[in-house]
Amino acid sequence: MLFADISLLDKDFTFHEHRWVGVAEGRIAYIGEAAPPDEEAAAFGEVYEGQDRLLMAGFYNAHAHAPMTLLRGYAESLPLQEWLFGRVFPFEEKISGEDCYWATLLAAAEMARFGVVGFSDMYYHSEERIRAVVQAGLKMNSCEGLLAFEDKPYRAYPHFAHNEELVARYHGSDEGRIRIDYNIHAEYTSNPQVVADVAAIAQEKGLHIHLHASETRSEHEECKSRRGGLTPLQYFASLGVLDCPTTAAHCVWAEEADIDILAEKGVTVACNPASNMKLGSGFAPIPRMLERGVAVALGTDGMASNNNHDMMQDLYLLSLVYKGDTLDPSVVTPAQALYAATRAGALAQGRTDCGYLGRGAKADLCVLDTSGPSWAPATSPLYNLVFAGHGNDVCLTMVDGKVVYRDGSWPTLDIEQAKAKTSEAAKRIIASL
Repeated sequence: MLFADISLLDKDFTFHEHRWVGVAEGRIAYIGEAAPPDEEAAAFGEVYEGQDRLLMAGFYNAHAHAPMTLLRGYAESLPLQEWLFGRVFPFEEKISGEDCYWATLLAAAEMARFGVVGFSDMYYHSEERIRAVVQAGLKMNSCEGLLAFEDKPYRAYPHFAHNEELVARYHGSDEGRIRIDYNIHAEYTSNPQVVADVAAIAQEKGLHIHLHASETRSEHEECKSRRGGLTPLQYFASLGVLDCPTTAAHCVWAEEADIDILAEKGVTVACNPASNMKLGSGFAPIPRMLERGVAVALGTDGMASNNNHDMMQDLYLLSLVYKGDTLDPSVVTPAQALYAATRAGALAQGRTDCGYLGRGAKADLCVLDTSGPSWAPATSPLYNLVFAGHGNDVCLTMVDGKVVYRDGSWPTLDIEQAKAKTSEAAKRIIASL
């Protein structure tokens, strides 16, 4: 595809008008102020007219539970521990692999609709989730959820053999779009031996770890009571987890010493502002993390605690809520928020050639329709994007140079079937509870 005479945001989030961008063999092969020579232009194939359009890097959702589309609108207005143990876990016990397939397919369609090109997912039935994502054409770092309540080593859990099979079979599959991470659900759902074992295996294999940490005040303080004063992040660090490339979701109650650890160990914090507010969990200290050089990425979390995968909604919240929280209107700039939503998420997945718009980068892109009234006047396009743009402005999403969503249609899947199958499964499960 050749994007012709289009506005764009470059890798530094600088706005440019009247640019031509050529995509070939899955990568951005041309960026110029004028059209390429006729022979070169013809090789790019379709010409996409860029009037009233903005081209930018696609979004990377750094923390998701895709099959939880099944729980959208379920277990509402509850604090986290009651929500999780009283409602979510009993529901999840009844979810089949086929349910996970359809729910993930629906989640992937929703993400693509809102410009998401890749996501980091923590859940069960990994084979079915991977099947759905491959069909949808997105990228995913998948990890199989690990709950380890029994006092026994990791290798004694069936999860160990299953995860090793997942790594051997799927890591790097679908031309690298699928990657397998290791998982520790949280401090309160694991034991020290399992945590240390997972850390050692992940480090040996050079793979990433995805976990929850300090999502609520009670989780954070109860960990300190159980673990001799250690916070969840200090606990994980003491067992070697953070010596691996790690994505730590939430970190709402991280302390100053925790922020030091995050910066020192190069941990990526997956901030989930919509979910954290909806569950009444609080606000992660993102401005202090950014000041200290902590890598911050952006996530939606699952649909039982956010209700949609619109990354531009979370982008808006990330840029806005900390101004009110700190009483400082200068914190979390649009560029910092956009970096969190794009490049930081890609790097957290280990995808060094993704998450930015530049020559040679993977063509993971989205196009926004800027013809609507909320985009005018374009006094500051970057601020328009973050504070006036909406997920519904996305009109095209491309992954590795292939279109996965365009103008209300998904070329690789049947959206109506995905909606119907997911709704049927949710009704069946709720009726059985």
